[in-house]
Amino acid sequence: MKKIIELIKKEMEAAFAACGYEEKYGMVTLSNRPDLCEYQCNGAMAAAKQYKKAPILIAEEIIEKIKDNPIFSETEAVKPGFLNLKLSNHYVAEYLKQMETEKDLGCEKTKEPKTIMIDYGGPNVAKPLHVGHLRSAIIGESIKRIGLFLGHKMIGDVHLGDWGLQMGLIITELHKRQPELVYFQEEYTGEYPVDPPFTISELEEIYPTASQKSKEDASYKEEALAATYELQHGRRGYQALLQHILNVSVTDLKRNYQNLNVSFELWKGESDAQPYIPAMVEDMKEKGYAYLSEGALVVDVKEETDTKEIPPCMILKSDGASLYNTTDLATIVDRMKNYHPQEIIYVVDKRQSLYFEQVFRCARKTKLVEEDTKLTFLGFGTMNGKDGKPFKTRQGGVMRLETLLSDVNEEMLKKIKENQNAKFSDAPAKQAEKEAEETAKIVALSALKYGDLSNQASKDYIFDIDRFTSFEGNTGPYILYTIVRIKSILNKYVQSGKSLEAGELLPSASENEKALMLELAKMNQVIETSYEDLAPHKICSYIYDVSNAFNRFYHSTNILTEPVEAQKESYIHLLGLTKRVLETCIDLLGFSAPERM
Repeated sequence: MKKIIELIKKEMEAAFAACGYEEKYGMVTLSNRPDLCEYQCNGAMAAAKQYKKAPILIAEEIIEKIKDNPIFSETEAVKPGFLNLKLSNHYVAEYLKQMETEKDLGCEKTKEPKTIMIDYGGPNVAKPLHVGHLRSAIIGESIKRIGLFLGHKMIGDVHLGDWGLQMGLIITELHKRQPELVYFQEEYTGEYPVDPPFTISELEEIYPTASQKSKEDASYKEEALAATYELQHGRRGYQALLQHILNVSVTDLKRNYQNLNVSFELWKGESDAQPYIPAMVEDMKEKGYAYLSEGALVVDVKEETDTKEIPPCMILKSDGASLYNTTDLATIVDRMKNYHPQEIIYVVDKRQSLYFEQVFRCARKTKLVEEDTKLTFLGFGTMNGKDGKPFKTRQGGVMRLETLLSDVNEEMLKKIKENQNAKFSDAPAKQAEKEAEETAKIVALSALKYGDLSNQASKDYIFDIDRFTSFEGNTGPYILYTIVRIKSILNKYVQSGKSLEAGELLPSASENEKALMLELAKMNQVIETSYEDLAPHKICSYIYDVSNAFNRFYHSTNILTEPVEAQKESYIHLLGLTKRVLETCIDLLGFSAPERM
């Protein structure tokens, strides 16, 4: 289904052509003065120079040509040459009627579906998720959903941190505590136990303990480095322990991500890239891309157009050890070999932009990717506390993600109980405790996700639990409350014995109704733009506008008491369409709405 702005543009291009001007001047935009018009065309201003004619004269010619066009209700030429346009109520209603019947509400699938890998998450095994993992998970999940909705094959990879010294630290500490375990017996050749020798709670305590010991005791760190080396060079017992660490950690990570309504198609880690490193390094050497610099193997990635210094990309340290760069490049090799993506998107803290610039340039220079493979870095800002600094616990530590979710759930439950008897609540006066708790979880997730996604990804934002959980203003709970209000009206209509399928959508009967219709008509354009720009905040802004438009319509219209049956049926169709638009959009953002609040 064509976007409504494209249909208007087509009419304006035809008008310019009919008047002897180039079609390109028929460009149309949303009005920046909605008090004057709904859409505007500034083509007469642009054409004036080429055709050496006053822009107002050109504008008046165009108005004369379109004045009888049935898609417009009002057209006006305004000095010095603006074209102000209002759509006819009938045309807008017909457009929405088509939306009602179209799959995905008229959002067209991409004509060129691509395989796109999206790297978001990046947790370390044996460590709990903390608030620093929140933005990557929320933003990445939303972009993946939007891409899938538009017809791309999206493959989400969590990219676990499961390699390096942290594994050696865990193995060393476990050896100290349980030296009798078969994993430490080098001569052992049998099968290793199926059950892990630790729980997730024990594992999460082992790592920080070992990390602290390594900082205080040089010999302990040497043991950990030796264990890391042996693990990476194939010692069976340590490989088996690594598998236990992964199994226990991933089970817990999946549970935590599930609580965020986030999922991944791939649960690969840095360890999966290791087999590709030797051949990759040899290829870089043989083809002259890599050279030794102060003992380290590096690849130059600077370009003539650089305005700032871009350091070489280090492939191996002077002792031959690999780095994050090495692993990330080998991961690209893995992805290209096994999944053949046309694009790889990295959703990572924006402070790593220089690092990824080096990695991307190195991947291109060394031909790890095809010439037309797109490598995209989407850097996000930090989530800060009210003091403007990175979000911490009251004690000053890094907050676990589980704790943050629990705090938001608790605050939401308190507000839901307080609001049960408020004038805007559609819920019964006494809601069962269990239902209240389940509803609180759903609404709390909307508060958390919308609070994050409504900000442009690259910007820092203040995490304000009071504002995010409010039922008023630009918040997730406000959007859900709007959906629940619509559900309540539709349920009452059905309970009165009426069918939601009866009648049809009529041209708007009021300004507020038309304003809502115009907002709904923008949906396909907003979703497409939000994906092109990797900008879920544009969907947030859109559904906030839709919710505001709906609530203005609701407060000014007697929907269920409308005496004219055909008009009432039309209102019900409009409500049903509004509900579908809002529910589709919040699903793309990664949350859902309860039945009542």
